[in-house]
Amino acid sequence: MRKELGLLNLICILVAVAFLALAVISVLGSGDFLTIDNLFIITVSLVMALVFAVNPLLYLKSEGKLPLPFVKRSPAQQELSGAQRSSAQLPASTPPMLDARGRAVPPDVKAMMNRMKQPEAKDA
Repeated sequence: MRKELGLLNLICILVAVAFLALAVISVLGSGDFLTIDNLFIITVSLVMALVFAVNPLLYLKSEGKLPLPFVKRSPAQQELSGAQRSSAQLPASTPPMLDARGRAVPPDVKAMMNRMKQPEAKDA
């Protein structure tokens, strides 16, 4: 699975670079830059490059390998990798809440049930 994901990301990056190259060739190869046809080709090329570049960038962000400027991370988050971070966010001490058929209840429903169980403060 890891090799397949790497190959797909590599293909996406190569296609994105090819679309960027097409936009640059369109800019440099045309005599008049501000024609409708030239602007259309540049715009479509840049949008397609963005479409193919988003997937590898999101993968790098989820793995924690993409440094994001202006985003502060705590030291504990910096030490954890992507897989460890997702398992570290889940509270392991609380048992899963089950429905009538024995299936696990989603976290949002569990939060609503916990809010209902809290006693309301009575006014004096």
